[in-house]
Amino acid sequence: MTTFSLAVMGLPAGSELWIIGGVVLLLFGGAKIPQLMRGLGRGVGELKVGLEEGKKAFSEAGSEEKKEDDKKGE
Repeated sequence: MTTFSLAVMGLPAGSELWIIGGVVLLLFGGAKIPQLMRGLGRGVGELKVGLEEGKKAFSEAGSEEKKEDDKKGE
């Protein structure tokens, strides 16, 4: 349902982003915004590391399974 509403309304752009930015500035103040962005950046970095670890574990599990299949076939 959320995807449908985004498709109908569209994403914010132009003046809407300025209004959103002003509201964020009023709510959090100028001093908190850098801290919020720093935390967001760390979170994105941790997400990327986690995705890479997951890909690595997935590929290792696939290669181990292939080795086991090769041993059974011999």
